Amino acid sequence: MRHCSKVGTIVTDVVLVRHGETVWHAENRYAGRSDVALTKRGHEQAELLARWATTAGLDALWCSELGRARETAEPCAKASGLVLRVDSRLNEVDFGHGEGLTAYELRQRFPLELEAFRNDPLRHPLPGGEDPWAATARAVACLAEIVEEVPHGRVLVVTHNSLIRLTLCHLLQIPLSEYRSRFPFLHNCGLSEVRLIDGKPAALLQFNSSFDACELAGLAVPDRLG
Repeated sequence: MRHCSKVGTIVTDVVLVRHGETVWHAENRYAGRSDVALTKRGHEQAELLARWATTAGLDALWCSELGRARETAEPCAKASGLVLRVDSRLNEVDFGHGEGLTAYELRQRFPLELEAFRNDPLRHPLPGGEDPWAATARAVACLAEIVEEVPHGRVLVVTHNSLIRLTLCHLLQIPLSEYRSRFPFLHNCGLSEVRLIDGKPAALLQFNSSFDACELAGLAVPDRLG
């Protein structure tokens, strides 16, 4: 339990983590709602994340309902003793007709739509894809409920690449249309942490931090003064 500088102030740190590497990673295929399995390396990343979780002072653990997120989060639950909460609002953005395709394949099938998406992904999602506003709204609503349940703690949320970037833009008051340019890349199992303070803008504590065995000690619990 964290001590706050002001009595009654809600201060919750949320660690947003992209799931481990999947079998579509090598070809960089768009993976939205498909249940894509982790690779051997993805499982190794999940185990390393679980080791970090035992040192991180976590109070709760959430993940999306998609298999790759659950497979990443389950070792964390086992290692930390936390109950894993699964919520479909943390699922990845639905990429519609782009699902399972590489950028090259998209360019062959939907050249104009791909160009529009790259110029403004907010106004022009991939054909048949989910409205980014709607995806962001469901993720932010889920985080709001998490804060209500864990008002003074540190929470690990295992979710997905595009959803994390959209959520970070919303929390940090960055235009959603810039989510691809402002946050161009997330490591699998990279740590992006925001501090949510009641009545104040969110603070970014770390972004896309990767780690290996020798770095675990340095990525434990941040300064928790409210």
